This record gives sequence, C-alpha cells and structure tokens, in this order.
Amino acid sequence: MKPAAETTPPVRPSSGRSGGVTQVLLENQARFLRFVTQRVGNRHTAEEILQEALVRSLDRGGSLRDSESVVAWFYRVLRNALVDHHRKSAAERRAHDGAAAEASPFVDPDDGLKEQTCACVVGMLDSLKPDYAQALRRVEMDGIGVPAYAIEAGISPNNAGVRLHRARQALRSHLTQLCGTCSHDACQDCAC
Repeated sequence: MKPAAETTPPVRPSSGRSGGVTQVLLENQARFLRFVTQRVGNRHTAEEILQEALVRSLDRGGSLRDSESVVAWFYRVLRNALVDHHRKSAAERRAHDGAAAEASPFVDPDDGLKEQTCACVVGMLDSLKPDYAQALRRVEMDGIGVPAYAIEAGISPNNAGVRLHRARQALRSHLTQLCGTCSHDACQDCAC
C-alpha cells in the first residue's frame, strides 16, 4: 500500500530544457520530504537524507526525459538512501553499544567468591617472602590500589607493580607444587 503522497500526480516541467529533471525534482521536493520523514520519524534527518539524494542524483538524472519516470526513479533513489541511512544508523548503534560495554566500570567480585577461595592459598602467603605476602594481602585481599600500596610500603608505584607481579608468580609456583595442574584453572574445589 503506497502512502498518499506517492499517489498524487507528478508536476510536469514547464519547459523542455535540459534542466527539466532538476525542475521536476525541486517541484516535488515537499512530497519527497514527506515520504522520507514518514520513514525516519525526524524531519531534520529526513531533510539531510533528501538533500544528499538530490545532490547525488542531479548528475545521474540527465538521461531521463519523461517527468513521470523522473519521479518514479527518484523514489527508488530515496528508498536506497533510506536503506543506507538505516544501515549506517545500525552500525553506529552497534559501535556505540560496544564502546559503552567496554567503558562500563569494573565490578568487584562479590564477597561469596572471596569466601570460596581455597584456604591453602591464604595459608600459603606465609611461605612467601614477607614483602610479597604483604603486597598480595593489601592489594588482592584488602582491595587497595597499587599506588596506595606503594605509598604505604614506601616504594615507587612501578616498584610496587613489579613486586605484586613477582608475588603472584611465586604464589602460582607454590600452588602448582602443592595442588598440581588443577590450580591453573581454578582452585575453588581444592581437596589438598
């Protein structure tokens, strides 16, 4: 079913000059705008789509002579422009949603997960160097940031990051020796 705007007869050019196609398009501009506005729901966006379609089609419409075929042809141009617009909008929404998902704040694990941590991991901290054990306790268990830990320990933030990395490696090595390879995946069902 065609909208009412499409069923009204097209306006004929007043002269047979080469500008006849342009004149038919401009004389029917209000109809074209209604057509696009009904499909995008926003007059400003519809005006932009119509203007882009008019500019692109002025060079291509030179071979059309009949004003009826000009209007029908331009409606096809507008439909293609609307498809392009909807594709572009969908791609922008996907990109925006992806960026928003990446920018969402980090959510700390719930307290239940901390309770599930294998008891041998906490006990194993005492087998590490005191500096490593303190770094893991403060950053991983108490949840303070690396810069805050660095100030507390009296070292630079870079040194604190290196210390924390080495402490994690040492703990991982101890866990592998004690629990075996299952500790690489998860140590929540530990029976050691």
